[in-house]
Amino acid sequence: MKIFSYFISVFLIISLNSWCYGEVELDIAPMEKIEQDALYSTIQGFVGDWWNGSDLYPDPCGWTPIQGVSCDLFNGFWYVTVLNIGPIHDNSLSCSKNLEFRSQLFELKHLKSLSFFKCFQSQHKHKVTIPDRNWDKLASSMESLEFRSNSGLIGKVPSSFGVLKNLKSLVLLENGLTGEVPEDIGNLIKLKRLVLSGNSFTGHIPNMFSGLKELLIFDLSRNSFYGTLPLSLGNLTSLLKLDLSHNYLEGNLIIEFAYLKNLTLLDLRNNKFCGGLTLSLQDMYSLEEMILSNNAIGGNIMTFKWEKLHNLIILDLSNIGLIGEIPESMSKLKRLRFLGLSDNNLIGNLSPKLSTLDTLNALYASGNNLSGELNFSMDFYAKMGTHFGAWNNPNLCYKVEVMSTSVVPYGVKPCHHEIKLLESNSRTKQLNGYVNKTSHSIASLGFLRYAPNGLWWIFLQQTLIMCLLCNFL
Repeated sequence: MKIFSYFISVFLIISLNSWCYGEVELDIAPMEKIEQDALYSTIQGFVGDWWNGSDLYPDPCGWTPIQGVSCDLFNGFWYVTVLNIGPIHDNSLSCSKNLEFRSQLFELKHLKSLSFFKCFQSQHKHKVTIPDRNWDKLASSMESLEFRSNSGLIGKVPSSFGVLKNLKSLVLLENGLTGEVPEDIGNLIKLKRLVLSGNSFTGHIPNMFSGLKELLIFDLSRNSFYGTLPLSLGNLTSLLKLDLSHNYLEGNLIIEFAYLKNLTLLDLRNNKFCGGLTLSLQDMYSLEEMILSNNAIGGNIMTFKWEKLHNLIILDLSNIGLIGEIPESMSKLKRLRFLGLSDNNLIGNLSPKLSTLDTLNALYASGNNLSGELNFSMDFYAKMGTHFGAWNNPNLCYKVEVMSTSVVPYGVKPCHHEIKLLESNSRTKQLNGYVNKTSHSIASLGFLRYAPNGLWWIFLQQTLIMCLLCNFL
């Protein structure tokens, strides 16, 4: 029995040692020299030749890895899969002022994710463009490509990006890029996110969306795109967010919007759209944010069935040339938090039913032709505070008797009939006082003594009072 226990103990010790050494071998798995040389040269191109990785043990993917570099094992060797250049972490490598793309970048054959953040910053002395060649070498592996906040990154988007057939995320955010967006981007049929915001892109939005069935986020905001919307936008049936704001786009809102059944955000503010509110918008049942402000859209707000958009949280229709009365159907948008109707040509009044929207915390209707009394409670004004705006409506007023001076709606005058009522009450009191005084004067003349049974006195008193009143009036 003792011998059996001894053998069991020896077996367990040997097994444990083998397992431990196996883990160590896994941790210090080698990196092929060609891979390591390619990585080091790539990094030196961005941070400077002073860096040689001498403090890394046993290699860039071992126990002391580089911040921003991640690796995976393929056939027992480390290969770089993620490369983030720029001050993403506190101890990330800082980019050099005279940086460059080196060809060795495209030798990292398992690279899945490549990003640059605040790396290309010199706008005048050392401008950098995105290389337009060799992207095909990363076509089988690349899934995410991002350039964020690189003001010194200029030039056009390479059409060769279109060969990255497995790309799921293309983000070119707040750089110095110019020119038109290449239609080859439409070849990236696996794209889920396409963000080109905050550059100086121009030209028409390319008609390239027929194959982008998996796209979830599409953002072209803050550029200089012009022209009309491509009808192929209606093919983005999986889209969740569409942001085309702050451009020079024009023409009608396309009826193909009706096909975007999953859209939660539609932001078209600050463009030149016209032609009225297309009724196709009311079929976008999933919309949570509709922002159309600062366009020349026009049309009658009453023709739209607002109750269909029951998921709306933010609705901004400010300064788009709307006419008509504010429909009560807006009070059925029970999730609404923000309602912007300012600077239109709306008439009528604000429905008190809007106060039944429990989630509403901002309502702006200034700069219209609204009229009549505001029939909201003092509690409603207190809840909204400075987020209630109805100024620049000359014929709109609020009730004085329900109002505290601390919650008076800014820029709205008190209703005049309240003041007239006070004046009328004051005049009535003045007349009553005069009548009483007159009656006393008549009595003091001694007529009462000569009135039989008071009848003569009553007749005389009423006659004199009527005469005096006529003279007073």
